[in-house]
Amino acid sequence: MASKEGLQPLKSPMQHLRDFFTVQLEQSDLTIGSFDGVHRGHQTLIKALVEYAHGENRPAVVLTFFPHPSVFLRGRTPAFYINTPEEKAELLGELGVDYVITQQFDRSMAEIPAGIFLDRLKARLGLKSLWIGEDFALGYKREGNRHFLAAAGSERGFTLHVVPPAHLGGEVVSSTRVREALRSGAVARTAKYLGRSFVVPGKVVPGSGRGRALGIPTANLEIWEERAYPRSGVYACWASFDGQRYKAVTNIGVRPTFEDKLEQAIVEAHLLDFNADIYGKELRLEFIARLRDERRFSNTELLLSRIARDIQRARVILNQDAEGQDA
Repeated sequence: MASKEGLQPLKSPMQHLRDFFTVQLEQSDLTIGSFDGVHRGHQTLIKALVEYAHGENRPAVVLTFFPHPSVFLRGRTPAFYINTPEEKAELLGELGVDYVITQQFDRSMAEIPAGIFLDRLKARLGLKSLWIGEDFALGYKREGNRHFLAAAGSERGFTLHVVPPAHLGGEVVSSTRVREALRSGAVARTAKYLGRSFVVPGKVVPGSGRGRALGIPTANLEIWEERAYPRSGVYACWASFDGQRYKAVTNIGVRPTFEDKLEQAIVEAHLLDFNADIYGKELRLEFIARLRDERRFSNTELLLSRIARDIQRARVILNQDAEGQDA
């Protein structure tokens, strides 16, 4: 439970809480939303909140939800989450947020009227200011739009701050655009929306062993089934585990040269200049560039020739990326 200790923002790392109804703060500045991906638009809003809250010597609080309301209410499948709740909280903490509250979203939450929800925010968090995007709404049937909230703030003693959306190349940055970019395999565009490379973590599990038999061993990843990942294809990536980072060529797909009825895409990475057993390790893939579509080859010799070209191209891309990071 968050302690009721006055107005000081936390000096310790961000606290990630899991039940809004157990939190008690005297005063706080707050934003509410799903914040999946914590993309550039989210970052603009969060940075404004944090600067304001800390300037007022109050904690900056993010109230977010899991599952995503659209997943719960409209049955969005696959859920295609850009981040886990834990990853999201970590990203928000890096932006200076003091408390992240990940609240379970269920039918009872969906049916709370906007006015009652605001009363609970005031009682639990000592709400002094609320920070929202232009299309934000809360409460049953999205009653609490910005016009409702402006009037409610005057009645309840909090200020409303509406932050315009972030734009990139003439388009609004949103979680939907991030997902669309991933579905098209545009990982470089995804990185521009996020302000960082897109990452897929997973546990290395045994595969068919076919890559090793061909002299190109791969780390097969077991990933969260709800996670978003790029369209099937071949990518240049950075692969990290145990504090080490390696160049990698990653294939996402169904192995069309060898498999006839593989129903679900697999994620497998060939780490360059590396050959060791890493089963059971947590591997983190950072997607830098799309190399090509996945395709079927008529024989293994053609496949191996193309993989060699993929590796050569990935080295060039990743060397350039490393130079850009060091600049």
